[in-house]
Amino acid sequence: MSVDSTLEATQEASAAEDRAGFDEIHILWISEGMSCDGDTVSMTASGQPAIEDVVQGLVPGLPKVHLYNKVLSPSLGGEDYLVPFRAAARGELSPFVLVIEGSVPNQNIIEDGGYWTSFGNDPDTGEPLTLNWWIDRLAPKAWAVVAVGTCATYGGIHAMAGNPTGCMGLADYLGWDFRSQAALPVINVPGCPIQPENFMETLTWLLYHAAGSAPPPPLDDMLRPQWLFGKTVHEGCDRAAYYEQADFAKDYNSPKCLVKVGCWGPVVNCNVPKRGWMAGIGGCPNVGGICIGCTMPSFPDAFMPFMDEPTGGSVSTTLIKPYGAVIRRLRGITSMAVNKEPKWHHNGPELTTGYDPHWRP
Repeated sequence: MSVDSTLEATQEASAAEDRAGFDEIHILWISEGMSCDGDTVSMTASGQPAIEDVVQGLVPGLPKVHLYNKVLSPSLGGEDYLVPFRAAARGELSPFVLVIEGSVPNQNIIEDGGYWTSFGNDPDTGEPLTLNWWIDRLAPKAWAVVAVGTCATYGGIHAMAGNPTGCMGLADYLGWDFRSQAALPVINVPGCPIQPENFMETLTWLLYHAAGSAPPPPLDDMLRPQWLFGKTVHEGCDRAAYYEQADFAKDYNSPKCLVKVGCWGPVVNCNVPKRGWMAGIGGCPNVGGICIGCTMPSFPDAFMPFMDEPTGGSVSTTLIKPYGAVIRRLRGITSMAVNKEPKWHHNGPELTTGYDPHWRP
């Protein structure tokens, strides 16, 4: 057999193995980034699917999942909790998905030692092990790497102008050309915090891919799941028709479009108005709150001050006023016409509907 034939056979065997997928997989969730752990808390509210259903094997077709998350862990904590993480760092745990929650600080800007955030201690020296230490060792070995929440995806609050930590998103830290063992880039699921089903839906797709029964999840150029972040808040907002009619709210008690009181919905990629927040209920503009762009890479700097009219908002709302005035008037006329009963609705002796069986002789 020639070298080329041997190589081709090896590649085909490898591809067949990849399609076969895994029967079992580990999820190592580190929330020791600069964060509030809000993404973990939010994730527990998902119902489609629930994290409990995934871990208990109640979702058909998924591999058996072992989840290691400090909020949901049944371990005793401390070194007992760190066992799978240390094993993965040594290359003794595979395959696993690495989930990072929270911004990644820049350790290189600390000149005299110290650390921004840590996860466990070095067993030899007793010194804290930084988040960066863990990422450096786990990410290259991970089957897939997921950044959960805006802090982990793009830096978020901790990476805003003037911060002393040099915080950044996970893709900034690893490099946007990073590829995991499954040849996947960092998968970004932004949100402050995440919408529960957005994360669980992405994780479920990823697990089906791990099982060999689905392709990789499609991502946009900012590594977000396309099917979740391909539309704007405005496109799914119940208040969008008021914008078209140039009918804008002047305060937060109004049911009308909130653009002039600070809403960034027309330019923000997010599906919360459509999906709601929990069990299909809630979502910022659905309950009278403005969109502040918390799923966006430039959050929060580009969207502050939050309560001010967005940049360009005055121009767009001014341009739409004459159009909106005409549309409102025309719709009003049509509304009056269709709000009347037809004249043939009466109890008189004559039929006035225009009924004319012309096909009869």
